[in-house]
Amino acid sequence: MEKFSHAGAAGMYRHKWWAMAGVGLGVLMGTLDISIVNISLPTLERELNTHFATIQWVVVAYILVLTSLMLGAARMGDIIGPKKVYLTGLTIFTLGSLLCGAAPGVEWLIGFRVFQGLGAAMTQAVGVAIITMVFPPQERGRALGIIGGIIAFGLAAGPAMGGLIIGLAGWRWVFLVNIPVGFIASFVIWKHVPALKAGQAGQRFDIAGALLLLVTLVCYALAMTMGQRMGFASPAVLGLLAAAVLGLFLFIFLETHVHQPMIDLTIFRDSLFSMNLLMSFLAFIMNGGVLILPFFLELVMGYSTEKAGLFMMVGPVSMGLVSTWAGTLSDRHGSRLISLLGVLALVGGCVAVSTLHAGVSALGYILRIAPIGIGMGLFQAPNNSAVMGRAPKNRLGVASGLLNLSRTMGNSTGFPLMGAL
Repeated sequence: MEKFSHAGAAGMYRHKWWAMAGVGLGVLMGTLDISIVNISLPTLERELNTHFATIQWVVVAYILVLTSLMLGAARMGDIIGPKKVYLTGLTIFTLGSLLCGAAPGVEWLIGFRVFQGLGAAMTQAVGVAIITMVFPPQERGRALGIIGGIIAFGLAAGPAMGGLIIGLAGWRWVFLVNIPVGFIASFVIWKHVPALKAGQAGQRFDIAGALLLLVTLVCYALAMTMGQRMGFASPAVLGLLAAAVLGLFLFIFLETHVHQPMIDLTIFRDSLFSMNLLMSFLAFIMNGGVLILPFFLELVMGYSTEKAGLFMMVGPVSMGLVSTWAGTLSDRHGSRLISLLGVLALVGGCVAVSTLHAGVSALGYILRIAPIGIGMGLFQAPNNSAVMGRAPKNRLGVASGLLNLSRTMGNSTGFPLMGAL
């Protein structure tokens, strides 16, 4: 593996907690944004005088851009350095939040969400790479566990914060609240985090590969989105899935025939690296099924939106309680056993959730959902640490992007599949 091209490790590690603060704020902002915007959709539909078929694109457009551009942004991080990409992403996301808050109509809001999604793709693509670089290997699991805890907090607090913000200040502040957080995170990263330039000089960005992957991921994400409404057997959805498969094969062919590919496919020859990525994807497919629980709580159990939101906090809170602890344990004892325990808890939780029924008690619901959160908390940080530990130093950005892509694609696959079942 190649060595970092910036200052020595000792000097780099001195900035680790500043980097954690900056990246953590960015992660929190992005996580809160997703959960807050989701809960604000009924208000946006009413205030902007539109209907659900249109307003859903406030979320769909953001997710499409985030998913399809993440690996391209990750590769750019390997070429010019993750700090530059992260700062650029924070700037775009913060500016996009300002524009969304000032949007005069729904079409403008959707367009500004596309711009905001570009910034989110850049920050999410390289955030894990920055943490991996600035923390010593023996503390990597703990650091990634802290990031997992921040994500869990954002998922748990988002719905309540969204309702509070909308009630006190109106829907525009759902977006405007990101601005001070974005400024603080940008200042911390700019002021206190070193350049973090990794890899060889003179690398080029694979534009053709990036465009082909963009089309492939957009087709797949659209197929998952449209499949929920039209059914996965509909010609349009099948056509999109076929286009995604064709695009993937063409991408693999292209990447094996260019001098500087966007993704060096030899990285997948490491069986542990590939297996851990696959496990991440499968884990988030299972976790994605949790996204249908609000419908169960409101339509089957008859809970109010507020009460359903409180019960939806069970999973993220459970995850947050064990995430940092699991990462620390993986630093001491290795990631394999901790990750395996997480997968077992996650599978057990999914089996338990399948037994939910209209007469289940509140305690019965909690006992079925908590293992899913605990499982994700036990699994995610050790598994992420294992992936980043196996990645070549000049490909940490791409490895970080692949990890985040496995999460977004797993969730976007799990939700429609569980809904169809």
